[in-house]
Amino acid sequence: MAKQVTKQFKIMAPGGKATPAPPIGPALGANGVNPGQFIQQFNERTKALNGKVVGCVITVYSDRSFEFEIKTSPASVLILDALKAEKGSGTPNATKVGRLSRAQLEAIAKEKMADLSAASVQAAMRTIAGTARSMGVDVEN
Repeated sequence: MAKQVTKQFKIMAPGGKATPAPPIGPALGANGVNPGQFIQQFNERTKALNGKVVGCVITVYSDRSFEFEIKTSPASVLILDALKAEKGSGTPNATKVGRLSRAQLEAIAKEKMADLSAASVQAAMRTIAGTARSMGVDVEN
């Protein structure tokens, strides 16, 4: 007999360096997940990411067991990482924080392709370019 799913939720955590301290620990505990057990498994599976923020979808079952799926980093994190920038612009239409090349855009789109609903790499590139523009990043045509 299959286990019954009681809850499914998402969190963002630094790969390989997550701790059960707030905000992750309380969010896990409130949803019926043992924070220590989750953090240990999460850090083991994401140790190669070395602190890069990643998304995680956690499924909790009726017997308090859980499974989790690691997603790719958010597009904004990948864009800032490519630009070596601290953060995006507070006024993206007036202040620009960097310039994203076509090659960087394509690399980010290919990395995010599994998590996007885009049908092609070109469509994914347009999606990522829109995110970049909203952050105050110029994109090469």
